[in-house]
Amino acid sequence: MAFYVVQFLTGLASAASLFLMASGLSIIFGVTRIVNFAHGAFYMIGAYVAFTLTERFSGALGFWGGIVAAALVVALLGVLVEMVLLRRIYHSPELFQLLATFGLTLMVQDLVVLIWGPDDLVGRRAPGFKGAVDFFGQAIPSYDLFLIVLSPVVLGILYLLFQRTRWGILVRAATQDRDMVAALGVNQKWLFTSVFAVGVFLAALGGALQIPRDAVHHAMDLRIIVEVFVVVVIGGLGSIIGAFVAAVLVSELNAFGILIFPKISIILVFLVMAVVLIVRPWGLFGKPEAPARRSPGLTVNPWRPLTSGERLASLAALAIAALLPFFVGNYALSVGSEIAIFVIFAVSLHFLMSVGGLASFGHAAYFGLGAYGVAFLAKMAGLPMIVSLSLGPLLGCLGAAVFGFFCVQLSGVYFAMLTLAFAQIVWSIAFQWVAVTGGDNGILGVWPDKWAASPSSFYWLSLGIAALAVVILRIIVFSPFGYALRATRDSMLRSEAIGINAKRMQWTAFVIAGTVAGVAGALFAFLKGSVFPDNMGIPLSVDALVMVLLGGVETVSGAVIGAIVFKAANIWLVSQTDWSKLVLGAFIVLIVVAFPKGIVGTLEALISRRKSASAKPLVTRIETAE
Repeated sequence: MAFYVVQFLTGLASAASLFLMASGLSIIFGVTRIVNFAHGAFYMIGAYVAFTLTERFSGALGFWGGIVAAALVVALLGVLVEMVLLRRIYHSPELFQLLATFGLTLMVQDLVVLIWGPDDLVGRRAPGFKGAVDFFGQAIPSYDLFLIVLSPVVLGILYLLFQRTRWGILVRAATQDRDMVAALGVNQKWLFTSVFAVGVFLAALGGALQIPRDAVHHAMDLRIIVEVFVVVVIGGLGSIIGAFVAAVLVSELNAFGILIFPKISIILVFLVMAVVLIVRPWGLFGKPEAPARRSPGLTVNPWRPLTSGERLASLAALAIAALLPFFVGNYALSVGSEIAIFVIFAVSLHFLMSVGGLASFGHAAYFGLGAYGVAFLAKMAGLPMIVSLSLGPLLGCLGAAVFGFFCVQLSGVYFAMLTLAFAQIVWSIAFQWVAVTGGDNGILGVWPDKWAASPSSFYWLSLGIAALAVVILRIIVFSPFGYALRATRDSMLRSEAIGINAKRMQWTAFVIAGTVAGVAGALFAFLKGSVFPDNMGIPLSVDALVMVLLGGVETVSGAVIGAIVFKAANIWLVSQTDWSKLVLGAFIVLIVVAFPKGIVGTLEALISRRKSASAKPLVTRIETAE
């Protein structure tokens, strides 16, 4: 019995940092509506700065002074980021803000290695809490007991701050309806800055408090950010009490899951999140959001028929791409095949986002399912490549059909987080079901047949399927189904009023996008000759979002250009520099700030502006003649 009590207390101690992170992220999103992917980066920086201050300046600051000073320093850094970067893109599509914070995360990952080195750093024990307390023969670290007490104390302080101060009242009001708060004359600019500073302070404090418990390393951000998103969604966006309860729940699931449910311990928290979102879409303590006036991140109708000039340019580009095998080597062709595959992947998500108005954070699940589908058929069943390539993506279709049924019942960030939960469940199954999937060792030897084995043949195959996928999706967009789908995106109530089954339309679009992503995954398996759980991991889902947003979600060909630019830049940077994440992250941030509509969207705006400028003199002459 004592062992389980100690395990329970260990879970409560782990909940402390998780609660600090989640409460900060919750209020940041609740007020600014920014899905701050860089929140984990501030947590990691807080740990690194705290390590430096407690090791090198312990005489001047002391251990606890170093902890608090580290959180304040990182909070000031957060204010700088908000004022220099985020303030410039508050009026950009919301998903572009996700892209900017993702780019910032990439930069921080390389910066901490550049400043502190790649090795893990072990911090000193907290003064006064170096020993352990004996509990019926079980030792409980005294520092864990300190963290257990700290969590409710911080909760009480935050509760008083948000319930008893004018600033807190404004924050709570902005969480419910920030447009109404602005209409009442509140300066949103400084409200956002102060909220961001408080949120970053809490994240950095959570990271700083971890140095006596865990080693500081450059993968801390991604390790915790997913769990923090889970906590925020389960608790309810904007609810501090919800963040506290959910942090305890998630931490205890992690503590006891490995003991009680060892086979599914990794997916327990995601199963809980999925159930909570299905039963109570706004979380345990959250409140329904004000109805959105537009689909998240979309401000215009992005799909239109191609002009004759655009059609000719597309055919010319395809012809040039088809001639590449006659001029480049095998390595370039392999890179070209990979880019073509990710074009398929990106256009599948672009279709779902731009036409369906549904932003998925777990689209890699169907990419990975397609890859495993062909691996099962080609490697285990011994079927020919053409048969495997035809049937393998159906596993992605099946996964999209099952998960999509539940996901389309939600909207906005809750839809996105449920897609993330299902993707993590699929990843966890692939990771733990070693007898079938090979676990972390993957499935090897998934090679194409002889007719497609050469780099040039596989390149032509990938290019042809990519072109076919783009054409088929465009045909669907301009079919009666496509117009009905756009109607549900623009106004759910109006579309249902004229007899359109909106949820069925969105579910069908989800299945189509998942199937096309499965095709990309199937080709990827043959290109690499292997399949691993990472083929459906969160980083790949984020890559897909980056490709779509980089090209321009509001454009016709944005996903194609975004995939080409992102993958080409990524592959080239990895081969040229050890700081590829730093350069790529800076490039992404630059694109977001300088070209908030994406590469293609910016070019279209420039062309449209030039046409308008050239048409003005003609209009003036006509008016003068009249």
